[in-house]
Amino acid sequence: MKYFEARKGRIEIIPMIDIMFFLLVFFIMITLHMIPNAGLRTQLPASATTQELPPAKVMITLSDDGAISVDGRTMTTDELTAMLQARPDAAHTAVTIVGAKEARVQKLVSVMDACRAAGITQIAMAAQPAAN
Repeated sequence: MKYFEARKGRIEIIPMIDIMFFLLVFFIMITLHMIPNAGLRTQLPASATTQELPPAKVMITLSDDGAISVDGRTMTTDELTAMLQARPDAAHTAVTIVGAKEARVQKLVSVMDACRAAGITQIAMAAQPAAN
């Protein structure tokens, strides 16, 4: 009779595979949140007083010809107001307007008015730092 029987050690691989899949999903989700919002390519105006801001929840692109687009979808100011009002918490939604350097000021003011009409209070403008 063997009281102290030598048992061979075993490596359980199934829990290790589960952990690897969890880490893979975790890193994919983090990477997706690190990718900036894709919009239209514009030449941003320069400013000497630019600041870093946290990523906006809504990015509105204003092109040279005055077209307004959100997430690649072109819309009018009325459609923009309706889309922003449909958001669950419009008062706490941060909006960044990415205006082209040659965009008309009147169109910019129209976009800001549409945001205000939707109840948005946090409006920022994107600019690039001025070259010294």
